[in-house]
Amino acid sequence: MKVEEDLIRLIKKLYENVDHCIGYPICQYPNMSGFGEWYTKTGLCDIGINNAGNPYDEEQYVLSSVEFEQDVIRTVAPWYGIPKGREWGFVTNGGTDGNMHGIYYGAKKLQRETGMLPIVYVSKEAHYSSFRLCDVQNLEVRMIDYDKHGSMDMDCLKRSIDPTRPALIIIAIGSTFMGATDNQAGIRKVLEETKPIAVYRHLDAALFGGYLPFTEYRDIVSMEKQGYDSIAISGHKFFGIDEPCGLFISRMDVLEAQKAYKVGYLRNNMPLISCSRNGLTPLKFYWILKNIGFDGFAAEAKSMLENTSYLQQKFDEIGYPAWHMPYSNTVFFKSPAEWIQKKYMLANGYLPDYGGELCHIVVMQHVKKAILDEFIGDLTNQI
Repeated sequence: MKVEEDLIRLIKKLYENVDHCIGYPICQYPNMSGFGEWYTKTGLCDIGINNAGNPYDEEQYVLSSVEFEQDVIRTVAPWYGIPKGREWGFVTNGGTDGNMHGIYYGAKKLQRETGMLPIVYVSKEAHYSSFRLCDVQNLEVRMIDYDKHGSMDMDCLKRSIDPTRPALIIIAIGSTFMGATDNQAGIRKVLEETKPIAVYRHLDAALFGGYLPFTEYRDIVSMEKQGYDSIAISGHKFFGIDEPCGLFISRMDVLEAQKAYKVGYLRNNMPLISCSRNGLTPLKFYWILKNIGFDGFAAEAKSMLENTSYLQQKFDEIGYPAWHMPYSNTVFFKSPAEWIQKKYMLANGYLPDYGGELCHIVVMQHVKKAILDEFIGDLTNQI
C-alpha cells in the first residue's frame, strides 16, 4: 500500500537522523511507547477528545480530559513556587501559545488596573515569538539590549522605562541562542527605581523552566521567590512529550482580572484565546509526570548538566572557542565546517562579541557522551 510505503520512508529518514539532532532543544527519546500501546489497546485512539474552554469550568464538554489537565497543573505548580489553591493554568500547544496568553493576560490585567495598555519590555536575545506576539496584539514594545552574557541589560532597561505607563516585562529564562537568563533581581531593582504605575512580569521559560525546578537553581523559576505573574514552559523539550506542547501557569488573580467572555455553547466564561484544544496532550503530560516523577526528572536534569560541562571541557581541551552560561545546557561556539553543521543539525547565530558566526549545541537527555565525542572528533579533524 503506497500510503504505508510513504510513511515507512519518512520513519526511516527520521531514525537515520535522530541521534545526530543536537542543535535544537527537543528531547528525542520521549519514552512515550507505553502510552502509545495503552492508547491503542484501550480504544481511545477511536474517540475524539476536545478540551474546549476553561479546564476548570464545572460545566465542561463530556468528551474531554480536563480532570487530568487540572491534575497536571496541580502537580507542577508547587515546583514553580505557586501558592497552593491559587494556581491556574492549562496545557498549551507550545511555548509560543504560553507566551501569547502571558502577554495577553498581562496586558489586560494592567489595562484593567490603570485604564492604559502597557509598554512591553523584552530583551533582543529573547525568543522571537515575543516580538511577533506583541505585533499581533498591537502592543507597543521596546527592545532592550543584552549584555555580553546574553542577559537583559539593566542600564538599557532603566533608560527605556516610561513610568507614566504600565510595564509588561517579558523575562527570558533561557534565551534563544546563548542560553542566557535575565537577571530578575536586577529587573526588580530597576522597577523600584523607575516606579512605573503598574507592573506585570511574564517568564518565558520554555526550556530552562523544564529542568531548573529539579536542580539547585530552582529558585530562579519560583513565583514565591521571584514574584512573577505567569510562566510558560514547553512540554516537548525537557519533559519529553512527543509533540509540540507546553504549560501556562499563573495565579488565580490573573484569571480574575480578565474581561468575561460568556459563550453560550461552552456554557460558561471563556478566558482562553484558543477554543478547541488537544485533549490527548494533557493525558500524555499526566502519563509522563506519573511515570517519571520528581526524582526521575531530577536524575535527567543532573545528567544533562553534567554532559554540558563535559562538552565544554572537550572544547577547552582542543582549544576551540566555546562558551556556556550559568545553569545552561546550551554551549555555543565558533561555526565549524558546513558538513559538520549539517551532520549534527546545528543552529546558527551571529554575535560580534564572540567572533561573529557561531553555532550551538543544546544538550538534551538524548545527547550522551558518545555523540559528543563523535562531534568533537569530527571537529578536531577539521581544525
